[in-house]
Amino acid sequence: MAFMDQQTADEVKKRLDALETEVKIVFFKETLLCQTCGPAEDFLKEVAALSPKVKLEVFNRVTDTEKAAAYGITLSPAAVIEGPKGARVRFFGIPAGYEFVSLLEALKNSAAPGTDLKPETLAALAAVAAPVNIKVFVTPTCPYCPAAVVLAHKFALACPQITAEMVEATEFPQLAEKYAVEGVPKIVVNDKVHLVGAQPEPAMLKAVQDSLAV
Repeated sequence: MAFMDQQTADEVKKRLDALETEVKIVFFKETLLCQTCGPAEDFLKEVAALSPKVKLEVFNRVTDTEKAAAYGITLSPAAVIEGPKGARVRFFGIPAGYEFVSLLEALKNSAAPGTDLKPETLAALAAVAAPVNIKVFVTPTCPYCPAAVVLAHKFALACPQITAEMVEATEFPQLAEKYAVEGVPKIVVNDKVHLVGAQPEPAMLKAVQDSLAV
């Protein structure tokens, strides 16, 4: 069953064909305990088939242990967007519903040579010297979530120390419980700084900086 109707597929194809360079989706699944891995793989195959600029690689997280370790993947389904600026943009769960926008933006921004973050943000991110992880918990029906995910991913693309992850809360209820997700988007930076709601660029930067404070 196709996830996209023909009109949507045609529009997505135009956007993917406009990518400035080739981008890779590295997908990790497992076969026994992951109910959404099959649909997630089918969805990403459908997306990748729309343009030669999008390459899909599929691995089993449980058996392809070296590959999973190389990308730092411990959950599935997981999709890593890998472009010229690295492989620090990630999706845990199916980026469907409103999050389809986040996936398309991740592909576009991963292929682009630069970013539209403010110069003062880029300068501050250049000074980040320790690893930072940004998790953005979402649901497919949340219209405010893509803005938070896209901004987190832009931070990761702008700074080699940052990884940014979309986490679909209903697919990972144990994680959602661990981080006390009661509303989305819920942003967690380095397991220390918690924000609720889509945040402006300065607030996201402050969260990154605060997460590194001793």
